[in-house]
Amino acid sequence: MNFGLIDWLIIVLYLFGVLIFGIISGGKQRSTVDYFLGARQVPWLAVCFAVVATETSALTFLSIPGVAYATNLNFLQLTFGYILGRIIVSFLLLPAYYRGELATAYQFLGLRFGRKVRNFASIVFMLTRLAADGVRLFTTAIPLAIILKNSEQFANWSDAQIYVSSIAIVSLVTFLYTFIGGVRAVIWMDVVQMFIYIGGAIAAIVVLAGKIDGGILHVLNFSVDKFKIINWGFDKPLKEFFSQPYTLFASLIGGAFLSMASHGADQLIVQRLLTTNSLKNSQKALITTGFIVAFQFFMFLFIGLMLYTFYNGENMNPNEVFADFIVKYMPSGISGLIIAGLFAAAMSTLAGSMSSLASSAMIDIYKPYFGKNTDERKELIVSRIITAIWAFLLVGSAIFFMKTEKTVVELALSIASFTYGGLLGTFLLGVLFKKIDETSALVGFISGIVVMVYVILNTKIAWTWHTLIGAGTTIITGNIFQALKEMQKG
Repeated sequence: MNFGLIDWLIIVLYLFGVLIFGIISGGKQRSTVDYFLGARQVPWLAVCFAVVATETSALTFLSIPGVAYATNLNFLQLTFGYILGRIIVSFLLLPAYYRGELATAYQFLGLRFGRKVRNFASIVFMLTRLAADGVRLFTTAIPLAIILKNSEQFANWSDAQIYVSSIAIVSLVTFLYTFIGGVRAVIWMDVVQMFIYIGGAIAAIVVLAGKIDGGILHVLNFSVDKFKIINWGFDKPLKEFFSQPYTLFASLIGGAFLSMASHGADQLIVQRLLTTNSLKNSQKALITTGFIVAFQFFMFLFIGLMLYTFYNGENMNPNEVFADFIVKYMPSGISGLIIAGLFAAAMSTLAGSMSSLASSAMIDIYKPYFGKNTDERKELIVSRIITAIWAFLLVGSAIFFMKTEKTVVELALSIASFTYGGLLGTFLLGVLFKKIDETSALVGFISGIVVMVYVILNTKIAWTWHTLIGAGTTIITGNIFQALKEMQKG
């Protein structure tokens, strides 16, 4: 194994540097507007990079190469839908948020429908984010666990001890700068971390190319069957069409709805978009992210094809294949840089989760019920306490998912699928259907979640269709219930 002292030094210096720079970049926090929205003065390009870094977790870094290693480039089709979904959010949902000068996405639901829908949406978001980002945080432990397992100093440690220690280290550093610096620290650290993990990925490509006889040309020849991007899905019987996750239609339609939910109805991303000083800047930031993410997906998928060539098509765990290469075959110093890049990807998402969960809990739940007459100083103290609570819960969630054997990127997306459709459908009810009242919206929302529980647990419909099904159920049920109420009145 090539992982040595210089690699450990790089990782330690990186974690220490992140902590110091994160605290400094956060500046002074005087109110919850400073703490959760950066005083609405964050440059749009910084927000753009922060959004990309937030949605690029350790899952992207490790599991996307694993997808290409195990299959092909069909996953890239999702980016077509992602770009389309971002454009729709930019011109359909963002204007509504900026008209109300909102701090969370769920305040819109409160203004449009009432407190019950707002509270329910906020709670659903918090539970979904806690579970999905627990999976993402657990993923961070994989490469460090491989390193420690191959180190004599940790030979007597159990797998559980190794994983828990890795999770705790990354979580503690991330929590400290989020706790002190608020969302401004989170965003500026996201910008730095995006370039760190992209640099790590590029370094991996260069090293892989040097270790493969024939370089990139051999990858193109050896993996020629894996370079298939478009999959129409018509080669399977009709009953199997919706069980294929990466057909063109599933990716384009499903990817668009998934992106509309994640970037228009999920406080993790919406919080960042609300830190710019205008709607136009927020729209520029969001649409630009779609093209950057498409490039990133291609880069990480191509790493997967290079790994497939390097290992000569060997049957390996797709979640661990990239981590295995990093710690066993990367030159000393470069492997430390790439592990730092992995931590950067993980910490950007984790910091975003802590901040968005705290903002939703504080603004949607605490202030309306417990903090109506609280001054700004006390609100800031409570906000930091809530941030600490969510940090602890995220660590617990990560530990819970340590035993999973499913491809982690699909596990995280499957968790989001339970609720994303209901959330998005409720927002669309509020924006597109003016006659829908609070009760009808709530019935539609709950129906969307119930239907998705059944679909996920009892059918083989691919996860890429889940958000569309949940949103469609919510919209149709909400409208039917509203029509029945009006018929009774008539």
